[in-house]
Amino acid sequence: MKFGVFFFGGVEMDDAGAGPPDPQDRRSSQDAVWYATERLVDMGVVADELGYDSYWLTEHHFQHEGYEVVPNGILLGTWIAARTQRVRIGTMFNIVPQWHPLRIAEDFATLHNLSGGRGILGVGRGTVPRETESLSAQHVSIGSFDNPDKVEADTRNREVFEESIAVMKAALDQDEFSFKGKHFELPPPGIPDRGSTVQHLSLLPRPRHPYEIWQPVTSPPTLDYVPRAGHRAVFWNQHHAFIKRQWDRYGQLWEEAHGAPIAPHANRMLVVSVRIEDTHEKALESARPGHDEFWKFLGPYGWSKGYMGDDGKPAPPGLIPTLEQSLGQKTWLLGTPADVAAEIDFYRDLLGVEHLTIFPNFPGDTYKKSEEQMTRFMDEVVPLLG
Repeated sequence: MKFGVFFFGGVEMDDAGAGPPDPQDRRSSQDAVWYATERLVDMGVVADELGYDSYWLTEHHFQHEGYEVVPNGILLGTWIAARTQRVRIGTMFNIVPQWHPLRIAEDFATLHNLSGGRGILGVGRGTVPRETESLSAQHVSIGSFDNPDKVEADTRNREVFEESIAVMKAALDQDEFSFKGKHFELPPPGIPDRGSTVQHLSLLPRPRHPYEIWQPVTSPPTLDYVPRAGHRAVFWNQHHAFIKRQWDRYGQLWEEAHGAPIAPHANRMLVVSVRIEDTHEKALESARPGHDEFWKFLGPYGWSKGYMGDDGKPAPPGLIPTLEQSLGQKTWLLGTPADVAAEIDFYRDLLGVEHLTIFPNFPGDTYKKSEEQMTRFMDEVVPLLG
């Protein structure tokens, strides 16, 4: 197995939990934000030293709440690459509709080349309208597959995303390229240049090493797109039965699109939240504040749609689950090292997981605690895996 570690990149909090303050009432200081940023660099070094295969940041903007304070995972990842030797570095995920596709292609190629091929291109469509609508030159918002009133915004977001990906691939993979679609025409027609007009563009630099594209799968349209596009799939925060169904369907769609089967584990990643303590009771106590803060923050964005309701169907958007519900869904794994290893073995039997990424930094956690969790996982859990 290959193990990764993923950080939201939040500030430390001493009042995380289900009660007040409301997330919208939080205001993080610039000092707290920068302290978290520096610790994220340190955590990348720790991941490298501990032998993790990959280290993942995330991209978010304008979050005065302090949950996710890294606006550019590629930029910070390049600095981390300079301080590490082996670990691969990605963003889970670069929010493509918030970028011009050629800028993200240039920046990723720079990280990938400077790191000696250790960059991973993570791409996503976004979660937070505050960010997407403020940054998108294409005036894109973000909707939800489960919210009928947001279908139009979601459709436009998906269109711009998929065209952007096509532009990025053309730029990253070809010496010269041009593109004409519904939302992008590159180069724009009629640009004068030395007595003629520009017909093609060349990305400088292009990747000097092979690269991978990873994308989250959370809805039927995305599941249909990702394997056909040749992307690798990331699954997180969904009931294990839902993941199993999508995991297998990905393999079927890959074979249909590319004319050859792939191994049951290939090109797919599972992300799990992990908390390791000496006893199950201590793990519950340790995990609960961060779990409850996590859902207090993300529940209103519809993240619980991957949970299973009592009727066996997806839970309604807006669910704020308890820790016990998350344990029942097997999205959060906690307990002793043996407990956590047993839960991972469950997923290995169910899915044949090769790529497993842990989320050890719950909202509000100290980075000292996260480093401890990263270390305990590699030193105490991994040796127990069957």
